[in-house]
Amino acid sequence: MIRICIVGEIASGKTFVSNCFGYPIFNADKEVIKIYKKSRKCFNQLKKKFPNNINHFPIKKSQIKKILNQKNIKSLSNIVHPYVRLSLKKFLKKHKKRKFVILDIPLLIENKLYLKSDILIYVNTPKYIINKRLKKRGTYNKQIIKILESQQLKKIKKKKFCNFVIENATDRNNIIKQIKFIKKKIYD
Repeated sequence: MIRICIVGEIASGKTFVSNCFGYPIFNADKEVIKIYKKSRKCFNQLKKKFPNNINHFPIKKSQIKKILNQKNIKSLSNIVHPYVRLSLKKFLKKHKKRKFVILDIPLLIENKLYLKSDILIYVNTPKYIINKRLKKRGTYNKQIIKILESQQLKKIKKKKFCNFVIENATDRNNIIKQIKFIKKKIYD
């Protein structure tokens, strides 16, 4: 199995790029949402650590936002990330006979979840486009964005780990052309 890993900044278009490949996708952000909705074990751990804010199951984003600050991000990650890793392990086992899978994991490099054999693709998007997308989401909070960005390597460092860079500054057709080029290179 060849693991194609999509990385980039928040709102850079990683999910769109992942979907364009047409292979099974593990999306870490979606897994976190599932964990908040379905894992009582995770809820109990978070409730124990943050009893004043995490008090209803399933966990809602509003509860997480109340605890999300520079001081708590590490504790939150230490509780939630093992559940994400377990979901990733199950995904890989389920799709072990597939030739390709896509891993859409924002902190893949930072959490050392990549293998030497993985194909890493960086989605490079100008900051003004990222900001425009974040504001469109309706949940834009500059302070939370800064906290989340602080967990990621800087763009220049992250790109050095990658085999390919997809430029996401124009239209969707251009992105699809870049993906076709990358698929051709992978198949050769």
